[in-house]
Amino acid sequence: MEKEQNQDKKAQISEVEKNNEIEEISKKENSTHEVKDDEQKSVQSSEEKILQLEDKVSRTFAEMENQRRRFEKEKEEAFEYGGFILAKEALSLIDNLERSKEILSNDESLKNSEVLKKTLEHFDIINKDLISIFSKNNIKPIESLNKKLDPNLHQAMMEIEDDSKEPGTIVQEIQKGFMIKDRLLRPSLVGVSKKYENKDEKNEENKDNSDNKK
Repeated sequence: MEKEQNQDKKAQISEVEKNNEIEEISKKENSTHEVKDDEQKSVQSSEEKILQLEDKVSRTFAEMENQRRRFEKEKEEAFEYGGFILAKEALSLIDNLERSKEILSNDESLKNSEVLKKTLEHFDIINKDLISIFSKNNIKPIESLNKKLDPNLHQAMMEIEDDSKEPGTIVQEIQKGFMIKDRLLRPSLVGVSKKYENKDEKNEENKDNSDNKK
């Protein structure tokens, strides 16, 4: 009887030890899984940080490249068109010469005089020199007379009746326009042709329209 009891106790002890071993193994396995999960999370976090850094670096390089291109463009424009404002203001010299020539030419007291002739010749020389200097710096006058009106180059100031020209043809140049390379420095101020209007027919048409309204 005592022997059987001892055997039962041994069996119970063995069962307890077995359960303890199983529990210990389970704890170790859980601990291992937790370590692996932590390692995996750490790896994922590192990869995300690397991707974020790569994105930031790419954006920084792209921004630097854009800034470089803008700088190159601004430098090129400064070189090509740096004298734009100066050139535009210098055109007033040509305008003043033309106005002076016109005033002197219309002065009755100077007409047909030798003084007027020499003065106008000097004005022409100065004007040609100015145009030559502008031309060397890629500033050239716009051809206007007998050309079709181009809104990109010309500004129509008046209409002039002229049946010998197609409507919209430039027949008078009020102020000369200029280009600096491929950029408009200032437009030409011009007068353009339009068809001659028969005033008698126009008055008759207006009269008919007035009678119809009554």
